[in-house]
Parts: sequence; C-alpha cells; structure tokens
Amino acid sequence: MATRRVRDMMRLMARRILGIAESLSDEEVEQFVEEILKAGRIYVMGAGRSGLVAKAFAMRLMHLGFSSFVVGETITPAMTGNDLMVVFSGSGKTKTVADIAETAKEIGARLALITSNRDSRIGRIADIIVIIEHQRDEVKDDGAEFEIRQMMGEHKSFAPLGTLFETAAMIFADAVISRLMEITQTDEKELKNRHANIE
Repeated sequence: MATRRVRDMMRLMARRILGIAESLSDEEVEQFVEEILKAGRIYVMGAGRSGLVAKAFAMRLMHLGFSSFVVGETITPAMTGNDLMVVFSGSGKTKTVADIAETAKEIGARLALITSNRDSRIGRIADIIVIIEHQRDEVKDDGAEFEIRQMMGEHKSFAPLGTLFETAAMIFADAVISRLMEITQTDEKELKNRHANIE
C-alpha cells in the first residue's frame, strides 16, 4: 500500500511538471539562454530549497565551462556591469534575496528571475523573467484534488512537499543546461573533465 501511494504521488507530480513545461514561454526561455551565453560571469542565488536549485544550476554551468558563482560563498568575486545574476524565487519577494538583487542592479548587472510571480519586488526590476506557473487541470475527484492542493502548498498542514516550484525549477534548470550543451557543442566527456575529482 505504501509503495503504491508513493508511486501515485510521483505520477501526480509528473503530471503537474508536464503541465508546467507546456506553459513555459518560448520567448522568455530564449531570452534567458541568450543572457547566459553573453554574460561575463553568472551569479546564482535563492533562499531555502530554491537556493539548493540555484547551487545545482551554478555547478552545471561550471561543468559546461561558464564562469559561475553562488552568491554568498566566500570565493565569490566582485560583480561588474558585464555580469548576470540568476535568481530562483517562487514568490519573487524574499527579502534577503530581493535586497541582493537590487544591489546587483545598482552595480549594473543584468538580472534574470525564475519565478511563479511576475508582479513582485524582484520581478519589477528583472531584465528577464521566466515564469514557472502552477498549472491546474480540472479535477473531479475530491481526494485527488486534496493531494494536488497539498503538493501545491495551498494547505499549510500535512504538506511536506510545500510547492512544486522548486521541483519544476530544478528540471527547468537541467533542461536549460541540456540546451546550452547543444548550442556550445559540449559533450559529456568535457563535463566529466570539469567534475570534482578530489571528493
């Protein structure tokens, strides 16, 4: 029973992710990819689980040969006007993240926001926004509707998954890396050569 329920939840999540993928704007994604390709250096950041997605994205960019850094790490260099900051924030208004995003804009850097909320503090100053929306299909079964609402974070209790934003953002980030591999004609062997070898 437990295994079946876990499988059911995974299938439900997969359906939600597919809906989110279908809702992506081609124009927004293309702009985002172009900004990465022309950036001097790429700084990534996010808070909480979004911060973990940001770190994973920075690591993959490094594997691809881009100069990427995680905001807040001790080895992160000074930002310039030739650089790009990529922010992962579902709400687009987390105070600590928004404060740093505003500082990046003051420096003259470009700002890309991956979010579910275009009309937000960070969204209002971003140069590029990619919207990862919560797509909702019509659900007639009350039990299924309850489970969807739990995963979407629409109920506070019994919702360990909180929201699908971070999961969708992680898949989106990996898909962008795959697209960048195609554009730069980078093969997996080159990625492996840049992978940590002292762990």
